[in-house]
Amino acid sequence: MRGVTPILAAILVLISLVHQSNGDCYMHNPRGSNNRLNERSANRNNANRLFDSQNNNRGGYNTGDKTDDPFTEETEIYYMNYFQSGSVGRSFLTAEWTNQHGCGGSDNNDPHKLNCQIVIQYTCQAEPEAVNNDIAAGSDDTLDVLRDGKETNTQDYTAPDNLNENQNQYNNRRANSVSNNRGLHETFGYYDDCYVRERNSGLFLADQIINSGQFAGLGYAGARFTRQNPNANRRGYECPEERDYYPYWHPTPWRDVAVLVDDTDRCSYYQSESFNVKPKYLCREKFEGTEIYRDTSKWNNEAECIANAGEWLDFYNYLEIDEGRNQANCENDNNDQITRKWARPYPSITPSCLILLQEPDCQQAGWTRVNHLGNSRTGYPLNYTITLPYFLDQAPRRCVLRIRYNISTDDYDPWYTNSSYNEDRFNRIRSPVIQNPYVDVGSITNGALRLAINTAQFGRTFQDRSHVHMFIPRPTNAITPDTTVNMDTVDIYNVNVRGKRGNIVQVYPAVEYDFIPNRLYITENDIVHFQWTGSNTHNNQNPAGDGQAGDAGEGRGGTDRHNIVEIANADMNYPVPFHNSTLFKSAQVVWYDMSTYDEINLIPSLEESKKNLALLLSSVGYYQCFTGCATDSVENKETLNNLLDNAYASFSAPLLRFPAGSYNYICSRNNNFTNRSQKGLLVVRSTAPA
Repeated sequence: MRGVTPILAAILVLISLVHQSNGDCYMHNPRGSNNRLNERSANRNNANRLFDSQNNNRGGYNTGDKTDDPFTEETEIYYMNYFQSGSVGRSFLTAEWTNQHGCGGSDNNDPHKLNCQIVIQYTCQAEPEAVNNDIAAGSDDTLDVLRDGKETNTQDYTAPDNLNENQNQYNNRRANSVSNNRGLHETFGYYDDCYVRERNSGLFLADQIINSGQFAGLGYAGARFTRQNPNANRRGYECPEERDYYPYWHPTPWRDVAVLVDDTDRCSYYQSESFNVKPKYLCREKFEGTEIYRDTSKWNNEAECIANAGEWLDFYNYLEIDEGRNQANCENDNNDQITRKWARPYPSITPSCLILLQEPDCQQAGWTRVNHLGNSRTGYPLNYTITLPYFLDQAPRRCVLRIRYNISTDDYDPWYTNSSYNEDRFNRIRSPVIQNPYVDVGSITNGALRLAINTAQFGRTFQDRSHVHMFIPRPTNAITPDTTVNMDTVDIYNVNVRGKRGNIVQVYPAVEYDFIPNRLYITENDIVHFQWTGSNTHNNQNPAGDGQAGDAGEGRGGTDRHNIVEIANADMNYPVPFHNSTLFKSAQVVWYDMSTYDEINLIPSLEESKKNLALLLSSVGYYQCFTGCATDSVENKETLNNLLDNAYASFSAPLLRFPAGSYNYICSRNNNFTNRSQKGLLVVRSTAPA
């Protein structure tokens, strides 16, 4: 057997479901794509665009537009900007999702109908200079850049003709496959290695048959073949074996945030096996006649690697590379917050000084009802508050968030069932589960009952991913002169908007608009960052599958628009006039982007500035002031449409701080009683001694 041991092969999370269901894990914040880009239809164009979601063709949110027009170039896409944590202060982002088949409740007092894990991960890369100038430059250093793309086609892939190609042949395959116009999460090299590397033959296949016609060129089955993917279908540059099993036994580009489980006794296993804290190995060989290593190797274990003149190398996952340190001084200043190690950063062969990651958080998964894409038992959607990373180099990162939902039943032991149980009638071995079996329950005289079981989906993983977003360094100083805020030590809370245009039937299994979190509890020392993104093409038109097409709502069809106006309390729907305001009059502007709001005066002590802030948030930045701004004042700019149609779809507000109190707010456009109520509550607690 190649790869890991039979027992460990089974332990590495067999993932699951009882029969052929479609559509089961959707991320709502950050906006999950479900492989959508900017389609006007309710159904996505291409289920294979970036990754294998296993979800149905409805669901998902379009990537955001910077302006009031649909994007046509990558540079016109709005990437959400989340401030990184500081060396002391933290930045919090609420991830929210729904999972159809339930989770949580493993004990005898609260049993569930299946086993489950929810794995939250992200991948990041430093923002390349070439990307800042033009994502479509076409130069080699843009080929591996994370991007949404501007067309919905899947990246191309040209397979190697043989295992002994030279470097020029590899470079040509890569350059001829990767398009800067198409979305990219994993790289060409990552999938190429998956294609060439032998599959782990210790894994349970049940009675699924690997399609040998798909690997005729190499003569063996690579890691793109799994029980869930026996035909080796390709989705973007994702590796199917890595997608289907967690923790994976080879390096991946993904960093673990949290594992939410139904049985917390497994937490120590998940945490110790995470690539965050445990090096993983790959076989590496050199191009013939050179000292340059290939990105690929057939061999998936140490013995065969070394026997075939390869090198079995350890790779480390990492937060960032500390470029200022060499091997001699790399580990001098390790402390509780930063651990450095001189090691090989995946996927590079060359060792560097790495700032390592922490083990993932592991906790009980929230309880949810089976066959219901709805709230948890608490009345709120499933969510997890992510503490965003602190990068020592203070450089921006472009990132993608990923949620995987793994489910299995107890029809076979998901921890100890391995390849020795694969269906093999020649050797009289029966799989514990088989495709659509007939069962005799003793109550039918002349026949049996048939179970609806697809063994490719019996033990199953669902997935959703965000669009690309940015982790940006927090400001070094507060920008307003009468504040004493230390920007490195304060906590920043992100308040976003989730949902898409349409009523619940039209958008399902996506959701309608709401602020997220719609109830936020903080202290008066904390900072709030209101920010959202929207699409101008959320029309939800045909094809709509078995759902209802249409985009009921206010304003121009297909457009997402949001703003913030104050209400007196949560059951009110009329905004309060400014002279009765507490939200805007109390808000202290701590920082704002001078490149965006270069003409606006938001000094907190000025009454006029309070009015400008109210105007800014209610007009979604369309107006910057009532008077005195060169271009964006009420007096000299075209009138704002009363339903925000000519406002931009995306918006980032100044960083705000509030004194103790309760503040209620609403979106003026989307509070349509027939289908939605977009309201938020901010509760600020005093930090003064009792």
